[in-house]
Amino acid sequence: MKNIQRTLVLGASIIALAGCGADEIVSPGTSGDIIINNPSPTPTPTPTPTPTQTLVTPASGCPTIASTGGLTDIGTIAGPTGEYRVCQLPTTFNADDNLPFINGLLYQISGRVNVGTDQGFSSTGTDVNLSIEPGVILFAQAESFFVVNRGNTISANGTATRPIVWTSRDNVLGLASDSSDAQWGGVVLLGRAPVSDCSTQVFNTAAAPNANPQCEQQLEGTTVATPFGGTDPADSSGSFTFNQIRFSGFELQQANELQSLTTGGTGSGTVINNLLSFNSSDDGVEFFGGVVNVRNLAVIGASDDSIDLDSGVQTALETGVVVQRTNTGDSLVEFDSPDDLGDGTPGNALPQSRGQFNNFTFIQRSSASGQALRVRGGAALGVTNSVIDLDTAADVCVRVDEQITLDALIGFDSVVCDGVDRPVRGSDGPSDAQVQAVVDAGSNNDFTATLTLTDVVVNGSFENGVTAFDATARSSFFTDTGFVGAIESAIADDFGDWTCNSSILDFGSANGDCTSLPVF
Repeated sequence: MKNIQRTLVLGASIIALAGCGADEIVSPGTSGDIIINNPSPTPTPTPTPTPTQTLVTPASGCPTIASTGGLTDIGTIAGPTGEYRVCQLPTTFNADDNLPFINGLLYQISGRVNVGTDQGFSSTGTDVNLSIEPGVILFAQAESFFVVNRGNTISANGTATRPIVWTSRDNVLGLASDSSDAQWGGVVLLGRAPVSDCSTQVFNTAAAPNANPQCEQQLEGTTVATPFGGTDPADSSGSFTFNQIRFSGFELQQANELQSLTTGGTGSGTVINNLLSFNSSDDGVEFFGGVVNVRNLAVIGASDDSIDLDSGVQTALETGVVVQRTNTGDSLVEFDSPDDLGDGTPGNALPQSRGQFNNFTFIQRSSASGQALRVRGGAALGVTNSVIDLDTAADVCVRVDEQITLDALIGFDSVVCDGVDRPVRGSDGPSDAQVQAVVDAGSNNDFTATLTLTDVVVNGSFENGVTAFDATARSSFFTDTGFVGAIESAIADDFGDWTCNSSILDFGSANGDCTSLPVF
């Protein structure tokens, strides 16, 4: 380009000089200047502007619903993604209803919002069903939370690209960060399946299986009595698929917080799949009793236990990633079964808690716990095809408390963990050697492995070299994936766009960061 310009300058100079006589040639600074008119350079093309996200504009109003009081239009709220119409939910949905997705509209949970009222221990059928459409965003603050009461159902089914998002007001305003939590209560599903913790303190046991023919429990953390439990293991509380629950766990009462998702006595008819819990200040998810089967579970950044199982729950969990924040969090799994009769008398309440994990990747990053998986109280734990990544050499892969728990262990198969100083721990009865014997009795276990995970949770060469266990032998809910860990090669395979990204774990989701609302 410089050579072209030089040629143009010289050519223009020759033409100018040729048009003047010898007496017209003057030196600069005497009686004139020599002016050479160079051609104008070709204009630089205007760069194509980078596309920007179209900001959301508020919907014109709130839709009509059937429940008493309807939706209340409380104006608009603005944040980084735009301005939204806010429609406040009624205190109770008392008729079958639907919350539609409308561009520029958010639903607000204010105080306690109920789906139906409690239908009782021995009730049958469904009183009220609430449907929520894909892409709907619901938000709340402080003590607000959402309860599907026993004998009612929810149909909250997002899609892989349009999840349903439950979040906080600060998240809408753009004030939440990857360290935020405890900004609202959470979501609660209650049902009529059996539980083993009875609020009357009279428990059913092997010696007296019918000691309490109406064993039910009260939801913790609420000021209003909220019972759950019944006699129907197949009870349905509805369907809850492709949901994100962010920044939950506000303390409703002192030392009593809700989780992102809490279930109490939900039955096997309840469908829970593709669930993300992000930055819950208490447990990530907690399942009290009932029969709970979940596929595709992501628990990220919980401040207490990531997964808490208790009260006689019968659960099978398949394909999950559990990742702690570095500065908060207790055990990745805390698993209990009531081993006394409520008054300190030894015994094992029925049903005994039973939980199995298949194709999980557990990432411990908090130094607060010391053990990744802790099981006690006579709970029966089984783990297959899973990877446990500890925080430090002093941390423990699995801790087993009490002889009754050691005796109840289902076992470990194709489980790898990078334990160093003390890979397993026995406490309150069992020795480390006894726990290790259970591990050694399984197939393809290595609790002193050198892991090769990439992108935090994706298998490397070591993990993909471990022989997988056919988990269908353990539970009919499980599938035979043929590999260990949650993610064989690409995080998008199972967790794709229904999740959100953070500094804790980047899913590569097209729906963006957890600190921002998705724009569908």
